[in-house]
Amino acid sequence: MALSAAEIRETFLRFFEAKNHKVVSSASLVPKGDPTLLFTNAGMVPFKNTFLGLEAPVYPRAATSQKCMRVSGKHNDLDNVGRTAGHHTFFEMLGNFSFGDYFKREAIELAWELLTEAFAIDADRLYVTVFREDDEAHDLWRDGIGLAPERIIRLDEAENFWSMGDTGPCGPCSEIHIDFGVNPSCTSQPCDPSCDCGRWLEIWNLVFMQFNRDAAGNQTPLPKPSIDTGAGLERVSAILQGVASNYDIDLFKGIFDRVQDLSGVARGSDAENDVSMNVIADHARALVFLIGDGILPSNDGRGYVLRRILRRAARHGVLLGLERPFLYQVADAVIDEMSGAYPELNERRAYIASRIQRDEERFLETLSKGLSLLESEIDTLESKGANMLPGDSAFKLYDTFGFPFDLTADILRSRGFELDQSGFDSAMDVQRQRARAAWKGSGDARVEAIYGELSADLSTEFSYGSLRGESTLRALLVDGESRESATRGNQVEVVVDQTPFYAESGGQVGDRGLLRTATGSVEIHDTQRPSGQLVVHRGIVLDGDVYVDSAVELEVETGLRAATVRNHSGTHLLHAALRNVLGPQAMQKGSQVGPDRLRFDFTHDAPLREEEIESIEDIVNDWIEQNVEGTTREMSYPEAIESGAVAIFEEKYGDLVRVVQFGDFSTELCGGTHARATGDIGLLKIVSESGIAAGVRRIEALTGLGALDHLRRQERTLKRVADLLKSPVSEVSTRVEKLLDERRGAEREIERLRTEQRGEASKDLSGSAKEIGGIQVIATRVDGVGAKDLRGMVDQLRDKLKSGVVLLAAEEDGRVSLALGVTKDLTDRCRAGDLIREIAQIVGGKGGGRPDFAQAGGSDPSQLDSAFERLEALIAQA
Repeated sequence: MALSAAEIRETFLRFFEAKNHKVVSSASLVPKGDPTLLFTNAGMVPFKNTFLGLEAPVYPRAATSQKCMRVSGKHNDLDNVGRTAGHHTFFEMLGNFSFGDYFKREAIELAWELLTEAFAIDADRLYVTVFREDDEAHDLWRDGIGLAPERIIRLDEAENFWSMGDTGPCGPCSEIHIDFGVNPSCTSQPCDPSCDCGRWLEIWNLVFMQFNRDAAGNQTPLPKPSIDTGAGLERVSAILQGVASNYDIDLFKGIFDRVQDLSGVARGSDAENDVSMNVIADHARALVFLIGDGILPSNDGRGYVLRRILRRAARHGVLLGLERPFLYQVADAVIDEMSGAYPELNERRAYIASRIQRDEERFLETLSKGLSLLESEIDTLESKGANMLPGDSAFKLYDTFGFPFDLTADILRSRGFELDQSGFDSAMDVQRQRARAAWKGSGDARVEAIYGELSADLSTEFSYGSLRGESTLRALLVDGESRESATRGNQVEVVVDQTPFYAESGGQVGDRGLLRTATGSVEIHDTQRPSGQLVVHRGIVLDGDVYVDSAVELEVETGLRAATVRNHSGTHLLHAALRNVLGPQAMQKGSQVGPDRLRFDFTHDAPLREEEIESIEDIVNDWIEQNVEGTTREMSYPEAIESGAVAIFEEKYGDLVRVVQFGDFSTELCGGTHARATGDIGLLKIVSESGIAAGVRRIEALTGLGALDHLRRQERTLKRVADLLKSPVSEVSTRVEKLLDERRGAEREIERLRTEQRGEASKDLSGSAKEIGGIQVIATRVDGVGAKDLRGMVDQLRDKLKSGVVLLAAEEDGRVSLALGVTKDLTDRCRAGDLIREIAQIVGGKGGGRPDFAQAGGSDPSQLDSAFERLEALIAQA
């Protein structure tokens, strides 16, 4: 009796385990840390960094049965799925790997032993191919295995050089093929494994991983030559089970039984029906494993591929007469078959089925109308004798009725028609431009639309009195897309029924903390209220998976909330004190309150004087010392205003408002979290005051331990300064003033000496003037002189010459400074700015200036003599 696919998988893994290979569980279909791939598309993908030498190998040898998807890029097999015997979206890749351990000889020997002994395939039916330049592999097959030379075929790079994609690990390969016998209708001469007549079927690809290919196509040797082999489980199963198509192996039997039961259509009764059944079976497997790995339908990226697969399968269901959701039931059969090898599928069965059913229901709502409209378009094409659907018609189906473009193309292709791709693309571009022009918001319109949809159905109640709570996870966004689950590392937004997390509003930042479910946890780094009463908890999945409808425990970060509370209540006291000191015109214009500090903007026309700041601090800290209890009440807005509560004009208030009061000195409308009593604030210290707009000032302040830490840091700084000055702290300011006076005197003396030095140097240089074309010219080096001093020297020399041109150059640290002056009487003939631009190029620089004076810098002092010669030539031509 033939081995089942499960037995073949197990035989493969146990064979290599006995050969000292580590059996490694399949990685996710989502490549970890690899933005170049949408999906894991080969067995070696999880080991890519090891092959590249970026990660040390955990084990020298490994064997896996890896989940793979090929629907995009180089390995885009989607169009062939269902119509050929061997194309799939989802499949399993059996593979053995050597990470710098063994290479070609042992890889070839192991493959041959497994196929001919463990799997008992007739060796006389096996042929191999090698890369045309790989003499080593050729000789190993001939001399080591004993294959006759005529059964070893050399092929070119297109057939026998493997790469994961346009970039990444690559190398020559050797493929093992099974010969099904001569096809009488084949006209190829010779008929070798590259022929597609059906005689040959590749069983196994042995990749000799030697190089890494970059984006430019350059191949560099990998740190250690390695082995990557791949054999599709479905294809090996078809060979060992003696069937002509992968779809006839045992893995698909239960799936086809379910499709036949649901549709009432017998497999084998009609060729086109068989294609539809193949598509459904293949795509159902893909859906189960994609959703099982945390991918959900969306409009871009991996989610878009999943949605295409789901809708393509649903459309083929319609062709079988299935006009109701059915894929979730087929997915159940997939899980029945595959959960033995992948037990996590059984754990996620209900979730996977519900997610498929939900998206299928949405699609079927539009499919019927879309199909009817498309049929009408096809009738029109037939009546006109045309064979191409206009792009704008396809776009109308897509934009107005939600009919997927790829399904339109698929249906047209099956009916013998073409689709105007460029016309569709043009219509799509126009729509995008129109959408951009219409959108006036500041955020992502798509995400905000999702928030709007969620807020229509969901609301979140905030629990003021607790830092812990229990609730139910009602919605989940991953990268702005609504999902049913998220996995470790996903950036998420979580919506629950009730939360102790404060959502950012009224200037108070959102809480941070932790959310836990039975299957995973999320670190919450922000909480927002994007729409209505909808609260979203933004964070990252720390471990495990989280699912919609799960029970959750929520815990706010206690220390951060306490610090935020101190700052928020401190802001209320600060506002009241400002109005006491400055008058009622000091109205709040904005605020931000976080755990680290508070910021308060208010109306005032002038900077606060030092004594005003001190008075405000004194008042606030006196209220803190009184430890007055805080109270909160809910009342109507008119009642609140009548009671003396201060409202912020820019805020929008409902009929019922929350009033926060501290004693008789602070009463405000506020929805934030506050201290139990003013004493909890501890201390308030203003650290800065500045203007941010006309008539608006800003105070930044600290409270509690933050204020204490600020004072200690300032105290340490002051003590350090006192130590450096060797002075008591009380005398630091006097000592600094004295040092500044001494420094100013020294700077004046230095400038006097420099002036004298320049004068002496100018006297010496004035004698070096030469006459060129009737113009006195000085061009020389004065190394060690700064750019500022160069200008002074040029001015002095120009005054001495009365009429002439002066160019001085100084070199310092490999750089050149140039200063050029022209006396006023010569600027019509020689403009300093024009001359310096020409000269600066010679020393590798740029410059410019006025007609009478210009400056430049350069990087090549070795060319200064050439620069002087160029100046003389330019003046001679003037």
